[in-house]
Amino acid sequence: MVSASPPAPKVSMKIHRRICGRKRVPLAKPNGGTRLSTPSRPWLVPVFLSLPYAMAYLGWGPGTMVMVLSWCITLNTMWQMIQLHECVPGTRFDRYYDLGKHAFGPRLGPWIVLPQQLIVQVGCDIVYMVTGGKCLKKFMEIACTNCTRIRQSYWICIFGSTQFFLSQLPNFNSVSGVSLAAAVMSLSYSTISWVGCLGRGQVDNVSYAYKQTSGADYIFRVFNALGQISFAYAGHAVVLEIQATVPSTPEKPSRGPMWKGAIWAYFINAICYFPVAFIGYWAFGQDVADNVLVGLERPSWLIAAANLMVVVHVIGSYQVYAMPVFDMLEKATVKSFNFPPGLALRVIVRSAYVAFTLFIGLTFPFFGDLLGFFGGFGFAPTSYFLPSIIWLVIKKPRRFSISWFVNWTCIYIGLFIMLASTIGGLRNIVADSSTYEFYS
Repeated sequence: MVSASPPAPKVSMKIHRRICGRKRVPLAKPNGGTRLSTPSRPWLVPVFLSLPYAMAYLGWGPGTMVMVLSWCITLNTMWQMIQLHECVPGTRFDRYYDLGKHAFGPRLGPWIVLPQQLIVQVGCDIVYMVTGGKCLKKFMEIACTNCTRIRQSYWICIFGSTQFFLSQLPNFNSVSGVSLAAAVMSLSYSTISWVGCLGRGQVDNVSYAYKQTSGADYIFRVFNALGQISFAYAGHAVVLEIQATVPSTPEKPSRGPMWKGAIWAYFINAICYFPVAFIGYWAFGQDVADNVLVGLERPSWLIAAANLMVVVHVIGSYQVYAMPVFDMLEKATVKSFNFPPGLALRVIVRSAYVAFTLFIGLTFPFFGDLLGFFGGFGFAPTSYFLPSIIWLVIKKPRRFSISWFVNWTCIYIGLFIMLASTIGGLRNIVADSSTYEFYS
């Protein structure tokens, strides 16, 4: 089975073997993964804690419809990505980039796929920086009530410091244990979130009316809410890289175990996302915070534990989304500057990337607004409609067939979400920045 990913330049490999005496570590190696060992846990992202906040702007009817429709659409496009991984006999498209080149050609394909994939991966890591820092801060405030309060920006820096060390892990296989722990943590803190809301009950004078705000502001907030929901379905950007870790033979292609893993992941998504969204909104109504855990205080030890679980989750998820970016940056550095692969390259490139995401997270720590912007700008294309476009190009279903209608429906819905939530998220970031004290 041949990979469509291009090999590293020969001159670079010669330099590398002369200096380091070993071959470059690949992004991923087949490891006999199953649905439990394959690092597919980043399909469950911690931003589902903002889903009740999105419901507050959409309301019960539209909010429920968008939640269910998003789950169904992205499950369908996930299936398409898994099937397209080996759509050419004897070839594996191990990266979204490679599949895009096959579908749209070597010149147009990278320009269609690569920017969107980078937005998703970098956007995820920026949001994870903010999420990790905020949850660390909340954990310490609950666990140590007498401790001196320190700025949120310091907590984001503390979280970011862990990523400088973990970023030196060589490939996906190295973070599989971390991502498994992240899966356990995500299921645990999501359960704590909705059970805590259920146990707390409704706040006094709870209201399910739409958020009280001006007409224009409300429309932009609704657009932003669409992006927050689309951000929850982020796995498509790395699904091919993950599938590359699953062994494949003509008799047993990788799409079989990978689809089982995807079904398992989406089942976990459902039992995490829907209870948190609906019960969190039921408990707080329009007064819900953009992170539902912030509104829970009792029992204090359990809420503190839940915030710490979020931190563990985003520590692992950050690395899984960063790995393809590391691989891309290292290859570009070797090719453009003839920099010898090895430890020095890894430390410089990966540390620079972590520092960049840390800086952006420190500068714009607006959790809900970031979700809406990146959810529309990057996640809607890669998760909602780009797989359907690629499917139409490669598989060419009969016009007006069920497959043809389903794919075009996904494309139109995804395009609307992309445009609306990008505009809403960007506008809200600008509006909130005008009243925010930076690096506080």
